Amino acid sequence: MTKYFLMLGLFLGCNPLVMGDGPLDNLAEKVRPVPPPGMDIPSKEGEELSALKNRFGREIEAAKKQLASKPTHLDLMPDVEIFHKAVDWALRFREFYDPKELGYAREQLILGHSRLVELLSGKEPSWLQQTGLVVRGYKSRIDGSIQPYGLNIGAACTLPSALPYRLDLWCHGRGEKLSELSFIQQSLKSRGEFFSDNRIVLKLYGRYCNANKFAGEIDALEALDHVQRHYPIDKNRIVMSGFSMGGAAAWQFAVHYPSLWCAAAPGAGFSETTEFLRVFQKEPTMITPWEKKLLHWYDCPDWARNLANLPTVAYSGEKDNQKQAADMMEAAMKKVGLNLTHLIGPATGHSYHPETKAEINRRIDSIVAKGRDPVPTRLSFVTYTLRYPGMNWLGVDRLEKHWEPGMLEAVIASPNRVDILAKGVTAFTLNFPAGLCPLDPRDVPTIFINGQPFKGPKVESDRSWKASLYQENNQWIVGTLPPGLAKKPGLQGPIDDAFMDSFIFVKPTGKPLDPLVHKWVETEMNHAASHWRKQFRGMVTIKTDTEITSEDRKKHNLILWGDPSSNKIMGEILPKTPLKWEKESLGFGDWKTGSKAKVLLGIYPNPTQPDRYIVLNSGFTFREYDYLNNARQVAKLPDWAVVDITVAPNARWPGRIIRAGFFDEAWKPGDSWDGPPNKTVGPADVNSRLKFPGFLTSSLLNN
Repeated sequence: MTKYFLMLGLFLGCNPLVMGDGPLDNLAEKVRPVPPPGMDIPSKEGEELSALKNRFGREIEAAKKQLASKPTHLDLMPDVEIFHKAVDWALRFREFYDPKELGYAREQLILGHSRLVELLSGKEPSWLQQTGLVVRGYKSRIDGSIQPYGLNIGAACTLPSALPYRLDLWCHGRGEKLSELSFIQQSLKSRGEFFSDNRIVLKLYGRYCNANKFAGEIDALEALDHVQRHYPIDKNRIVMSGFSMGGAAAWQFAVHYPSLWCAAAPGAGFSETTEFLRVFQKEPTMITPWEKKLLHWYDCPDWARNLANLPTVAYSGEKDNQKQAADMMEAAMKKVGLNLTHLIGPATGHSYHPETKAEINRRIDSIVAKGRDPVPTRLSFVTYTLRYPGMNWLGVDRLEKHWEPGMLEAVIASPNRVDILAKGVTAFTLNFPAGLCPLDPRDVPTIFINGQPFKGPKVESDRSWKASLYQENNQWIVGTLPPGLAKKPGLQGPIDDAFMDSFIFVKPTGKPLDPLVHKWVETEMNHAASHWRKQFRGMVTIKTDTEITSEDRKKHNLILWGDPSSNKIMGEILPKTPLKWEKESLGFGDWKTGSKAKVLLGIYPNPTQPDRYIVLNSGFTFREYDYLNNARQVAKLPDWAVVDITVAPNARWPGRIIRAGFFDEAWKPGDSWDGPPNKTVGPADVNSRLKFPGFLTSSLLNN
């Protein structure tokens, strides 16, 4: 079985990380491809490698059938499949960037094959007890793709073990050539920046080069869950860290998921979009009003309040332009009464200074020794979207208005009293799991909201406690929210949110209302599927509107392409939403326009499965221009938009946006704005933008 695999020589090195970020990357009409095209492979080597890869693929499929009755072993198949995918995609999509990578591909096929043999033997796989550098894989719930991650398991971490170990998550820097093949090779050969014999380091792939945003964000949560299922991890001693682009990722994980970590150690990177692009990229920043609101999603200074409960040690080189990220966070934290610990490497550029790095380790080790407090007596929390609904025992159920701050301050004031200050929040829940509620079970707790007292339920005998409160007619009520359609955690938009969970593209089969629209739909659907593969490293599942089952509606967000005439499901669902599309007109609420050469984009809860989305005619909303700097990779469209397709799609927009807006908290018509006139707008179109009063310049963004 192994005779067709040939062992190769020594490992010769790793691909360097590739930084884009130059003045030429500010020209929307001159966009270089990301990832870049790879090298030409000698035909003989390519044929031999393809033959080995294809045979390995057939054996994987045969093994899945053999292991069907052994679910624990079948569950480990992604640990094998990551190697096949790495080589297959490098071959299929021309993603070899160095002749040495041909050798790496053979090495990885050999390793994958040896793992497959172990699985089929029925024995406990050896890599589950392996220390040192290990590569693992999991199957993502988003698109069913196989995703890799690396582990550096310290020599003192005996496996299996009854003792839980510290875990550090590490987010990598920008690497436009960081294919699965090169990531796996680096993970097998490089120990990384921070390692120790007494900890496990989880090195995230993050679905390529997106600063762990969107699907890259979910990658961290899925990889963390996978590691916790297979290794003894101390959930109170998990550290979030990263450098450069990975430092940006560490900032966003720190502010959005503060209760997951015991400490955060972001290095360099960026922490917001507009000021970073102005300083680092020298890009004039002018954006639409809806984009300004959407910047709250990933602009970390807006969320600085959440670091009150997360010990954070930031690092920058003294001479590094990306020191700007920590400077921005330091200023934002001061506004909410926090002082950022910001260690600076003297006379250092974009790298760690050795002595300063040692000081980071000393401080983080001290924090880890204490561990995360699972039940802090005081919490300070802010959110702009129910994508991030809470921390620890505090959860937001409704906001007064999305993309404006919803703030809660919560204090366990005594064994029978909890004080809450609420602003911009209309419903919340206090939830202590079994064994963790510090309130006295003999008393009836009193909950003070903005000074007003309410009697809560008694604490259960298992020391769990849950109390929900909501506003009705400006009065707080103790109890669960009444049923009804509303924005809620996991169902709050905008369009990009649908691609952070399982989704299917639904292709139309009927007759379109407008042949021009049909042509645009076909082109944009293919564009969206192609760029999902390039930027988020998965294959989109595509079904026709006649193939979608009731099970599909239950399990997936449906991305509907076409119009109500060409797409059967869109025709069924659209009349049940505020989005209108008829033969002569389309629009939203009271606003409408002629439908000729227009396309409606949007997101809405699926009326036939209210816990899932439907999306009209859109993939993720940032495009080719935005790939050139990770700070640009943010949501570009709100809950809905109307596109004039007489202006062709470009590297910035899918056509000319003539109007766009948000739903309100009840999924009814909310704020909306006209788009720029006459043409699509790219960053080189400064003069045309200055004439359009709807655009916001950098000087107005923080007002």
